[in-house]
Amino acid sequence: MAPSWSHDPHTVLKFRTGDQVADIDTDSSPGFTGGRADADAVLADRSERFAELQEMLYANGKSGGDHRSILLVLQGMDTAGKGGIVKHVVGAGNPMGIRYTAFGVPTEEERSHHYLWRIRKALPPGGYIGVFDRSHYEDVLVVRVHNLVPPDAWEKRYDEINSFERDLVDSGTTLVKVAMFVSLDEQKRRLAERLERPDKYWKYNPGDVEERKLWPAYQDAYQAVLDRTSTDYAPWFVVPCDKKWYSRLAVTELLIRALKGLEMSWPPADFDVEAEKRKLSDS
Repeated sequence: MAPSWSHDPHTVLKFRTGDQVADIDTDSSPGFTGGRADADAVLADRSERFAELQEMLYANGKSGGDHRSILLVLQGMDTAGKGGIVKHVVGAGNPMGIRYTAFGVPTEEERSHHYLWRIRKALPPGGYIGVFDRSHYEDVLVVRVHNLVPPDAWEKRYDEINSFERDLVDSGTTLVKVAMFVSLDEQKRRLAERLERPDKYWKYNPGDVEERKLWPAYQDAYQAVLDRTSTDYAPWFVVPCDKKWYSRLAVTELLIRALKGLEMSWPPADFDVEAEKRKLSDS
């Protein structure tokens, strides 16, 4: 475990039956004993470790002998920091081995298919880390809160999602599901900052103000997601996100843990190394 962690983030952030969304301290830093300066130093070191393991995964996939993959699911309200995780955490890796997908409002074509159709199309192949910025969980969160389909339609999706993720795990994909929570006060501050900075206008969505009014309904929807889809094979990790430095460090550790769990080594050469050295020397 990296320095400054008193508890393994995989353990301290893992959702447990009975945990309540309403009780999440979004300004906390569970398991980490240091502050921002400590986190910056630790993150620099751990980013190097993540990059090494991620490239090892990619190398094994390219060799053709390893079909395993990682899927990072980032689910949270706007301003929770999903983009920052992609840029500052996943961005430390080799982009050739990353498959990033941001799921917005379904297109007309996507709406004509089962809700998992667009998800399946974006799954990472062997050797890759897939990143879902929002995900199939939109279909039991936004859909539920905005009454986009009848309750009996979204109600059955929890079991469908569990079955879908079971199949993913059985086929060699390790899921790292991160539920990102930011306080309404911190969200308000971040939205206000976007309105003060021309370089952030593109990130501002006027609809976010209306969504804030629906937070009680979203709390209920997130609680149902955590209660009903956190499984032993694909658990949820609940990450407080008022401190961006903490959420980035925490997700880095979760990814390192998932990659180490694959127990990889560098793929061996499929050629005679000594013979190639001689040929190169003589060339």
